[in-house]
Amino acid sequence: MFREMTRDDFELFWPTFSRVIMAEETYAFDPNMTLEQSFDVWCKVPLKTFVFVEHGVILGSFYIKANAAGPGSHICNCGYMVLESARGKGIARSMCEYSQKVAIDLGFDAMQFNSVVSTNTIAVTLWESLGFAIVGTIPRAYNHSRLGYVDSLVMYKSLVEV
Repeated sequence: MFREMTRDDFELFWPTFSRVIMAEETYAFDPNMTLEQSFDVWCKVPLKTFVFVEHGVILGSFYIKANAAGPGSHICNCGYMVLESARGKGIARSMCEYSQKVAIDLGFDAMQFNSVVSTNTIAVTLWESLGFAIVGTIPRAYNHSRLGYVDSLVMYKSLVEV
């Protein structure tokens, strides 16, 4: 079901990744990134990147990395993408739940999403159902391809009892 992403996996996942960034509706990535640049951002910069595989097909992927360095390195950040035809089937939920376990295993105390596009109500609702709270709103932080400037949300969840 879950395993670490390889270079070959990323190349298979590239059409999904490319469609997501080119849509300019959920990720603040350059929509013109090459496969190599995208691989670096998704697989080399993070601590770990995973795929969700079912019946030999990559249905989703997520990365995990420290949200900041030094004194802020106890909080992680993750990003998730799901194959368009597999959306609405609980894959993002499974990936987020699994990523929280990985985060704890890696020694992180909390998880923060820095820029959840406010119009991505499916993601906002999902993250809230998994215990994430909106801790901030950044007005007009995202230039949505269809809607123009919309807010981005900062969402946070503690992974340990304090």
